[in-house]
Amino acid sequence: MERRTWSPKPADITRDWFIVDAEGMTLGRLATVIAATLRGKTKPTFAPHMDMGDFVIVINAEKIQVTGSKETEKFYYRHSGYPGGFKAIRLRDVRRDHPERILESAVRGMLPKNVLGGQQFKKLKVYAGGKHPHAAQQPKPLSI
Repeated sequence: MERRTWSPKPADITRDWFIVDAEGMTLGRLATVIAATLRGKTKPTFAPHMDMGDFVIVINAEKIQVTGSKETEKFYYRHSGYPGGFKAIRLRDVRRDHPERILESAVRGMLPKNVLGGQQFKKLKVYAGGKHPHAAQQPKPLSI
């Protein structure tokens, strides 16, 4: 009897929409669940070479919690490529100016560093407040 390994086809992909309220949740713990959902690792049909994941909507990103003294001691770094172009921004300043970037940065770091990871990251929708424009997709609550 011949046995073959089953490999999913693009027609086998089904995408759902999930919503998460980030109020009072810990940043890293929430980011790991979101990254696994975006990749599709929670599905029995998961294949690492395909984008099998679901869409995730996050609301109240401004109210996400961090542990310890990360609020003042965690920095986000970037460099323009020019001499003297190094920038370091504290987490509390990012929270004040662009609160959705905190969660986006954490989730992006947990996804593959290739084209597939970029496709998966595009399925993440983060909003600082409690409103989102995706009501037509009828998102289900994501269990965490």
